Amino acid sequence: MAIKGVTIVDHPLVQHKLTLMRKKDTSIKSFRELLKEIGGLVCYEVTRDLPLEDVEIETPMQAMRAPQLAGKKMVFAPILRSGMGMLDGMLELAPAARVAHIGLYRDPATLECVEYYFKAPADLAERQVVVIDPMLATGNTAIAAVDRLKEAGAKSIRMACLLASPEGISKFQGHHPGVRIWTAAVDERLNDHGYILPGLGDAGDRMYGTR
Repeated sequence: MAIKGVTIVDHPLVQHKLTLMRKKDTSIKSFRELLKEIGGLVCYEVTRDLPLEDVEIETPMQAMRAPQLAGKKMVFAPILRSGMGMLDGMLELAPAARVAHIGLYRDPATLECVEYYFKAPADLAERQVVVIDPMLATGNTAIAAVDRLKEAGAKSIRMACLLASPEGISKFQGHHPGVRIWTAAVDERLNDHGYILPGLGDAGDRMYGTR
């Protein structure tokens, strides 16, 4: 499935781990570990096109020019609480990245999101920001997160998730057409309660055993 502005991370390891996470009998411990592992693998794809520059270094044998990261430094912006499940895996790949925290929850009656916490580095305008949320379902939470980051000065933003719905992608791109999405899968649809089908349930509840 090709969707403009969306990269589906179809690496076999990602797809295998996602299948394990979908199973309803997967333990909380395993779910949490798998989400962290997929976070790192998705991050690998999100950062694939980061710019490089050649610098002079000394190896134990001789001097040489070698590539290192250039340009904007990174900020990972997990949406609380389930976004934290992917964060550690991403930080293992890019340990120098800074972290912004965005506290949002979805009102169960209206499906609209409510902000309760926001803390981010002051220099967002100078950094590549990656929003992290396992589920891009209705799109409301991701839209609100990107709105808030733009208000705080962010100019270069990407979205990393585990699962997305066609409805969520369409709505998100309608509000933020310049923000590219990376996801492990695009599922069939949303149900009447705003959950992705076939999906994997509520990622936060499955991470923390709260249901």
